[in-house]
Amino acid sequence: MTAFAPELKGEGLSVAIVWSRFNEDIVRALLTACDRELVNLGVAPADIDVVSVPGALEIPLALQSLALRTRGFGRRYDALVALGSVIRGETYHFEVVSNESARGILDVQLETGIPVANAVLTTNSEEQARERAAVKGAEAARVAVEMANLLKAVGG
Repeated sequence: MTAFAPELKGEGLSVAIVWSRFNEDIVRALLTACDRELVNLGVAPADIDVVSVPGALEIPLALQSLALRTRGFGRRYDALVALGSVIRGETYHFEVVSNESARGILDVQLETGIPVANAVLTTNSEEQARERAAVKGAEAARVAVEMANLLKAVGG
């Protein structure tokens, strides 16, 4: 039996982050925590690309474009990160945005073979989002690094 242990070493990895400007102050907290944790894990700042989009529904298209893009010398991203904040309102729009952005993010991952850490917060209140931002941003960085290393280990 071969067991693959979680690997949180980011040296040599290339990561792109897509963040939504809707609820910008919350998402900037996610972004700061994610970027900081990627660097703490050993990802070189020069190997982290950051792209902003207007809202959560635009995240999947930007991720797909990045996943299909090759970087200098033909190198692709090892992992992607999706950051956003969708806060429940009084209409059904919350469910549409939450569900469709999550589905689009998952589709990018499955269709391209590049792992995508999903840290699009879906909360009932702004307070809940603020409480979770730093933790979820750092968690997304760890997920991205672990999954990039796992796919390399299994030949993905």
